[in-house]
Amino acid sequence: MKIRQPIVSVLGHVDHGKTTLLDDIRGSAVASREAGKITQHIGATEVPIETIEQICGDMLKGKKFTVPGLLFIDTPGHYSFTTLRSRGGALADLAVLVIDVMEGLKPQTIESINILKRHRTPFVVAVNKIDRMAGWRSKKKRSFFTAFSAQTEHVQSKLDERLYELIGNLYTHGFSAERYDKVSDFQKNIALVPISAKHDEGISDLLLILIGLAQRYLERELETEEGPAEGTILEVKEERGFGTTIDVIVYKGTIKKGDTVVIGTTGEPIVTKVKALLRPKPLDEIRDPREQFDSCDAVSAAAGVKISAQSLESVIAGTPLKVASEDVEGIVDEIRSEMKLEIETKDEGLIVKADAIGSLEALAFELKEKEIPIKKAEVGDVSKRDVIDCATSSDPLKRALLAFNVKVLPDARDEITRQGAIVFESSIIYKLMEDYEEWRQKRRKELEREARGEITHPGMFKVLPDCVFRMSKPAICGVRVLAGRIRPGQGILRADGRVVGRIKSIQSEGKSLKEAISGEEVAISIEGVTVGRQLCVEDILYVDIPEGDCKRLDKTELNVDEQEILDKVCEIKRKENQFWGM
Repeated sequence: MKIRQPIVSVLGHVDHGKTTLLDDIRGSAVASREAGKITQHIGATEVPIETIEQICGDMLKGKKFTVPGLLFIDTPGHYSFTTLRSRGGALADLAVLVIDVMEGLKPQTIESINILKRHRTPFVVAVNKIDRMAGWRSKKKRSFFTAFSAQTEHVQSKLDERLYELIGNLYTHGFSAERYDKVSDFQKNIALVPISAKHDEGISDLLLILIGLAQRYLERELETEEGPAEGTILEVKEERGFGTTIDVIVYKGTIKKGDTVVIGTTGEPIVTKVKALLRPKPLDEIRDPREQFDSCDAVSAAAGVKISAQSLESVIAGTPLKVASEDVEGIVDEIRSEMKLEIETKDEGLIVKADAIGSLEALAFELKEKEIPIKKAEVGDVSKRDVIDCATSSDPLKRALLAFNVKVLPDARDEITRQGAIVFESSIIYKLMEDYEEWRQKRRKELEREARGEITHPGMFKVLPDCVFRMSKPAICGVRVLAGRIRPGQGILRADGRVVGRIKSIQSEGKSLKEAISGEEVAISIEGVTVGRQLCVEDILYVDIPEGDCKRLDKTELNVDEQEILDKVCEIKRKENQFWGM
């Protein structure tokens, strides 16, 4: 059975060197031209085994491979490879997580780790930019060990320290890691490969590890049968002379010019015919068909290919493509089934919009992990209707919309202020979650402050000795708030269950206060009592809480002292009515 090349996704935080790494691999093999720069779209680059053997040189001496090479998928810094799906799972067979040795784990690094963990995708860490370490002496095109041995002991020690720190950080995320030459079991430990993509140091080591892992552990998964192709859409682009085209990763079978294909869209799957197959040359990436693409009659897995066909306008990234050689309706049903979102929704929850199905599923997964419900989840830009739906939620903490890598349409943006909703926008799932969590915590505190203004809040205070300034009409005395808070207008509850008087006003240093909180000593005037009769010096008294407010307080976050006061008030009240406040 034929062995296809493994699909290797390159991930990491923005500016950590993903594009430079692939530029370096392509440039190393093509000395006659500069390494091309990858655009801000997902790219695909085929690196044949012959190129890997050339780059690795003596490091591969005596080793034979059946794997024909590596197909790299480069995800730009603002993108997540959640877009890349195969039958609902991750498209990549392997991944390279690029981490800047000087910066360590950053937000997109953590997001990438979470995605790799969720999809159980084996990966290698390329610890990039070792040339930026103080004192590092670089030289073009050499293995890591050749480069490492040329450094001073001080620089070697500093690199080891940074690697140990990175190993510790990866451990906190559930991974055991080690420098690649110290790994005895690659199924249990993540290999760290120090590199300088800028100076082509350690690139041979990285390719050696990747091709070795593919050969040793993935050979069975890479077996592919002849038959109709299956693929995943990377990008939908307008190309001069071709109109709307799609960049596709073919991961199974063969696609031919003239084939009938079924492709997923935001609505019903479309059926169309392949007009042209444009394949980049080895070591080129999918970008410019006039300069770099070969027109071909057939393409077999695994490969990146640009397809020209009619009616591609409604196709979106991350959707499946299948060749329909016979049962077209059956394939349409399969695609329709794959396009169904398995996302649980509730009557109350957030609205989520994303650029692709995979992104939407990844965001839904993160929300479910945090037990945050979803009201609606859709692919596409944020519309006016989305904002209105968001604003109508009865729960103020759910009046939020998460927009991942999509636009907010002009009429929708106008509606945001009008409706009082909030929209969080980002191309990083991690950042969206972080921003929403921060807003939710802040909003919850605001709501609690508002509620405390309307609900009688728990409070306990003590009448201070030598601080009675008037005995009655109204009584004025000094008190210390022992816990909770007191406000004007609140009734006063004694421990025996009698309600005596009402706080008329609160003063401190001649100024009127709206409330006094735990620890404060203030003067209060009390209507309806005489000091020495209804209350006495050193009495401990409670704020009288209405029964309805007691039930509402059960849904409010109280601190330990406040909860104890509420429990005590309930205990006092239930001496007369055992079901009070229930």
